[in-house]
Amino acid sequence: MRNSASSLYTLLENLLEWSRLERNLIPFDPSNVKLMTKISESMLVVLESAQSKEITLHYEVPESFMVYADGNMLCTILRNLVTNAVKFTPRNGHITVSAIALIDNSVRIAVKDSGIGMDNNMIADLYNIEGNTNRKGTEGEPSSGLGLIICREFVEKHSGKIWAESEVGKGSTFFFTLPFHN
Repeated sequence: MRNSASSLYTLLENLLEWSRLERNLIPFDPSNVKLMTKISESMLVVLESAQSKEITLHYEVPESFMVYADGNMLCTILRNLVTNAVKFTPRNGHITVSAIALIDNSVRIAVKDSGIGMDNNMIADLYNIEGNTNRKGTEGEPSSGLGLIICREFVEKHSGKIWAESEVGKGSTFFFTLPFHN
């Protein structure tokens, strides 16, 4: 019952966020923020789901990394990507959040899972509101696809890029870029 309530809360939160986004009601207020701090904040929401599925979370993020980002939007991006990773990773799987500096003064953040993966057709439709990417998680968790659309909008507000690489049965990795500290 707790997992159902949590899934419903996440769906409602995404619907409200998307509605505010479509009406341009979300302020964009970037500043220098410590990446690992925002990752830690974002993980609080998904820890219980990960623990109930016995999924291990790993972090490969230098403590010193600062990004120039809107803290609330960054937390929403991370929360959505990790929530999806937990949803589509079977029991006893693992998820890794990593970050590396790129030569163009940006940071590439990756959320990698050992989940069920996706085929190329599904990857092509991920960020399309009319695409058919909603499918149930490994334990029947609902999915609407809205979270990834919000992620794309927020990443693009930061002049970043978001993309996914995946193989059916071998997991997925979602990447996005943000500007390094200002």
